Amino acid sequence: MNGQMIFDDHHFLDHMAAEVPIQVYRGRMHRDIGFIEYYGKEFVKVNNIFYSRRQFIFVSRPGY
Repeated sequence: MNGQMIFDDHHFLDHMAAEVPIQVYRGRMHRDIGFIEYYGKEFVKVNNIFYSRRQFIFVSRPGY
């Protein structure tokens, strides 16, 4: 769903496998938008940048 926060491993896997873009926020500030290249327990890689899962919010953006 557009605008849905993603936080579980299966959310990241689904978005990566289906090539659904995500937006990255730090608090209310938009930082990036793109496709998940990698995800792990601590980080999510978008546009060749590793974002901490503890410091950033990830939001689904299908159809972007």
